[in-house]
Amino acid sequence: MAPPATITFILNHQAGTGRAHDLQATIERLAQEARQDVRILVAQEGADLLDMARDAIRGGAHAVIAGGGDGTVSAIAGALVDSEIPLGVLPLGTLNHFAKDMDLPLGDEDAVRTALAGQVVSVDVGEVNGHVFLNNSSIGLYPRLVRFRDAERRKGRNKWLAFLRAIFAILRRHGLFHVELQIDETKSVSRRTAFVFMGNNEYEKTGLSIGARLRLDGGSLWLCLPRRGGRVDLLRLAVLALLGRLQDSELECLTAAAVAVRTRKKQLSVALDGEVVRMSVPLAYRIRRRALKVIVPT
Repeated sequence: MAPPATITFILNHQAGTGRAHDLQATIERLAQEARQDVRILVAQEGADLLDMARDAIRGGAHAVIAGGGDGTVSAIAGALVDSEIPLGVLPLGTLNHFAKDMDLPLGDEDAVRTALAGQVVSVDVGEVNGHVFLNNSSIGLYPRLVRFRDAERRKGRNKWLAFLRAIFAILRRHGLFHVELQIDETKSVSRRTAFVFMGNNEYEKTGLSIGARLRLDGGSLWLCLPRRGGRVDLLRLAVLALLGRLQDSELECLTAAAVAVRTRKKQLSVALDGEVVRMSVPLAYRIRRRALKVIVPT
């Protein structure tokens, strides 16, 4: 008889207000009930989640389960794209956009049960310069907001106070930049803007709000630019983007399979599912259709 396939759980110890220890006990108990072989890894601060996931695959993992917020899930997904190894999700973050859009359970026990015995579906991922994102990516105002927020958190402030202080810092330093966009090699856009927002598939529009996505296998990026560039307007948009509630009436949006972004700078800070990475310009965005397998409830 073949040995049971191993499911590897990678838990971000910083996520879920330090729930990693308690969650390990839950995973072990439910895995024993399901007669499933599991391995549990806890990622400490500064750990390279992508490398941990790759090591799990090389070690023969049948599936890799990401326990953390959207940034953790996105980083681990980067190792699984275009493979037969599915991604499971234990949503331990504050917003958990990907889990909500995939209709995944948010409670610990239900999420673990799904990871152990769910079915597998294929979804799209976005990519920019080789970096994968599951929800969205942006340049300009939002990466600056994240950078200031993280600096405040390193000083010991809680996440919401850090966020508020970051907003006031951005208020004092607001500015526009010139961007050139090549869209599907058929359309060019040149303008000054405060940000460029790129979604993995189109976000739902209900009234004036944009929040969840109805599907993640539609095969397109969703490119958005602000219609106006006033300081207060743009800060409101940045806050709503963080909360997943962008205002449709103030955005110019279109779908595309690929977008090249050029600016006058040689490098830019790029936000990817809440994390910020420095990248060389031009930025080459593309949609990778059904490139990721995800475990969902049966």
